Amino acid sequence: MQAAISTAAQVKGPQRRPGWTGWLLMAPMLLWLLAFVVVPTAILFVYSFCERGTPVEWKFTWENYARVFGGTELWPLLKCVLEAAGVTAVAVLVDWFRSPSRMREERAESAKRVGTAIFVTVLLWIVWTDLSNVFTGTYVRIFVRSLYYAGFTTLACAAVGYPVAYCIGKASDRWRNLLLMLVMIPFWTSFLIRTYAWITILNENGLMNAFLQSARITQEPISMLYTPGAVVLGLVYSYLPFMILPIYGSVEKLDNSLVEAAFDLGASPVRAWQTVILPLTQPGIIAGVLLVFIPAIGMFAITDLMGGKTVPMIGNVIQNQISGQARDWPFGAALGMTLLAMFAAAFWFTTRKQGDDAVMG
Repeated sequence: MQAAISTAAQVKGPQRRPGWTGWLLMAPMLLWLLAFVVVPTAILFVYSFCERGTPVEWKFTWENYARVFGGTELWPLLKCVLEAAGVTAVAVLVDWFRSPSRMREERAESAKRVGTAIFVTVLLWIVWTDLSNVFTGTYVRIFVRSLYYAGFTTLACAAVGYPVAYCIGKASDRWRNLLLMLVMIPFWTSFLIRTYAWITILNENGLMNAFLQSARITQEPISMLYTPGAVVLGLVYSYLPFMILPIYGSVEKLDNSLVEAAFDLGASPVRAWQTVILPLTQPGIIAGVLLVFIPAIGMFAITDLMGGKTVPMIGNVIQNQISGQARDWPFGAALGMTLLAMFAAAFWFTTRKQGDDAVMG
């Protein structure tokens, strides 16, 4: 018993409070956070409960948040949930009776994974295809649309960035440095220059349409610019390095002996990736998701330039309310606080899931 307690104490590590030297070293960062994060957020929070005016009228009101969530009705969303649940129930039953020879625990675990994936996918698809009827309010619909665009951008970055990061992490030192430099090259030029370059490529007289016509793939120019696809393409291009680099950090620390042990025990490449590689690189994936999803949902420059202001996201609405034509600072502050709450929820969900997986592991 004494040995177990001693071992637990060693694993936990010493509990020391930082002295004055530690606080002195942290002082610049704490002052920076206080001046540029805490104080502006507090000002934004206070403004969100004021009334519009010139100057702003300091009268407490909930009207700004009522405008944000106006048009949010329970029944259309509940109807979508019930439809998704029906499809999920059928899929779970098919998966449950697909392999009767499997153990009951294995079948239950498989049904849980399949059911969760299908429910989320079907629910998101139903809501997206009937978005105008599920959410009738203008601003809440823009919020949901922004969530979809940011989520699709994150999934695309993960699908493209994970194989790239894994190849870089497993490459030799010579090639690894070269590949990392190629990933970082976009940061050598201005963000606006890179965005205008995509505008040149995608417009009707641009390089992409010229290539498609010269290759006899299309007869007439295709309208690719100022569409939702152009917005997502711009977001993926801008934030892909933020997905690659954290995953690369996790892959570089991956112990190859664990992967080899999985192969020695008879695991297929897919099984080894699912049970060994993916869980060990999960911290990098979660970091990449946060670094891509959070800024993507609030981006407004790409939607203005590549979307032609025809695909507004919540960042565009906030920019218009604060410094655009609307000049409604309290309502813009309410939109900003709602967006901040969404950021906090996304961060809590991802870190909580990571913590639960660590405990289960």
